[in-house]
Amino acid sequence: MEVLENANKIQDGMLKSFEQKIERGDAIEPRDRMPEAYRTHLIRQMSQHAHSEVIGMQPEGNWITRAPSLRAKQILLAKIQDEGGHGLYLYSAAETLGITRDEMIAQLHSGKAKYSNIFNYPALTWADIGAIGWLVDGAAIVNQVSLQRTSYGPYSRAMVRICKEESFHQRQGYEIMAKMMAGTADQREMAQDAMNRWWWPSLMMFGPHDSESPRSSDAIRWKIKRNTNDELRQKFIDKTVQQAEVIGLTIPDADLKWNEEKGCYDHGAINWTEFHQVIAGNGPCNAQRMAHHKKVHADGAWVREAAEAYRLKKDKQLFNK
Repeated sequence: MEVLENANKIQDGMLKSFEQKIERGDAIEPRDRMPEAYRTHLIRQMSQHAHSEVIGMQPEGNWITRAPSLRAKQILLAKIQDEGGHGLYLYSAAETLGITRDEMIAQLHSGKAKYSNIFNYPALTWADIGAIGWLVDGAAIVNQVSLQRTSYGPYSRAMVRICKEESFHQRQGYEIMAKMMAGTADQREMAQDAMNRWWWPSLMMFGPHDSESPRSSDAIRWKIKRNTNDELRQKFIDKTVQQAEVIGLTIPDADLKWNEEKGCYDHGAINWTEFHQVIAGNGPCNAQRMAHHKKVHADGAWVREAAEAYRLKKDKQLFNK
């Protein structure tokens, strides 16, 4: 009984110390003691973030050879390379919590781990590449800027560089859309079509309304998230509506209107049934995205094996010196 009481006191002391750090705004580092629920939440969020960056390379990679100019090819290649790097940063940061890269990939392939719903939609035209850069990466920036102040140190530091590169991606996408809107009637129609298809999925990226998001309260309390889903979504809408007006694009929302009293835009209802269907694996490209990832992962096994063999060889050489 006494042992149990002492264990409970130690646990309570650890939790109090953790909560005091959070309250002061101190960063939580890998060697710090933390509640298991905090660690589990971070692993889920960070691995999902990493998976999203890597899966997100697929819809754009299909357009490298079909980009309309050499400059466009170079920019798209650089962007896709950045996204692969972002996945690497995030997997590495998540590994500081005691989970391995192999475990995270296994969770993705089994369906236990998710990635952003947005990457299960097809990129049908070059305008879609513009919409992905402007809307999808624009939504990501709104979310990720706040993550630069997240309470977990390795995650926060990874986001600093990621946000700088994502801002380049957003400008690249907006440039594509602006050029198309300044082009021919067919180009303008293509840009508006892409806008119509990507607007609502982009709003869904922020997740369900706060009242329907079971993990939001813990994330806010632990300062993993600094803003709620609805707050971030509203920031994105208010910023993006004005950008669309500048280049002549129409937001596909008949209920969108400026609310003078609130100082922000009111918007129409989001189709959450579609959101849950896509998350559940029934989106237009879910099967395709996962099949491709599994194939490439299997095809690259020899590279990982060779790298591991080389590491072991170097370790043995150092040991024998």
